[in-house]
Amino acid sequence: MTSFVELWTYLSTTPLFGLTATLAVYVLAHGLYVARGHAPWANPVLGSVLVLTTLLWASGTAYPTYFSGAQFIHVLLGPAVVALGWPLWQRRRELAARWWPLLAAALAGGTAAAGSALALGWALGLPPEVLRSLAPKSVTAPVAMGIAESLGGIPALAAVMAVITGMVGALSAARLFGWMGLGTTPLAWQAHGFALGTASHGIGAARAIQVHADAGAYAGLALGLQAVLASVLMPLVARWW
Repeated sequence: MTSFVELWTYLSTTPLFGLTATLAVYVLAHGLYVARGHAPWANPVLGSVLVLTTLLWASGTAYPTYFSGAQFIHVLLGPAVVALGWPLWQRRRELAARWWPLLAAALAGGTAAAGSALALGWALGLPPEVLRSLAPKSVTAPVAMGIAESLGGIPALAAVMAVITGMVGALSAARLFGWMGLGTTPLAWQAHGFALGTASHGIGAARAIQVHADAGAYAGLALGLQAVLASVLMPLVARWW
């Protein structure tokens, strides 16, 4: 018992704790996800967040202490997002032939995502800075933080809302698409992926990749389009408004 306490004391105060905890928890969560046939409720990102949050709270570990180790995994987020471009490159001719419908769909989807959040927040009487933080909820978190800051919102809140939005989409998309009767044709998989990437950014795209290659490719495309369109258009619309 003394040896265990000494080991815990050492790990909890070094970067090794955050790195080890993140890897171990995710490997276990992913194992459960695979064992359950990739069931949406067993999403490894959701499971990892819940377990790590509980672990940090129970052990009294400060988040900066945890992140000093987790940052070594965090830096891989950029290359992981860039890697989504490979499936798009493989389908470049197909995408070039459909650029106008895809752009129109991205604009419509982004408008619906931001507009519904603002309308609901306004109806609930939320403060203006919170509304500005809700607007980019369907944009990947790093970009959402920058947009929220430019709008006069709260970057940290924008990041939280983006993560929650991504998780909700990843957990509910399969059931919603089933109710809508979209089917499983090649075109349907493309629609699944594009909708998921538009509404739920990177977390939704990760789920789409696990389900079908075409869904993953179009989810990556939608993720990129939302990041670009929101970064350009949201500040302009805010100025006009």
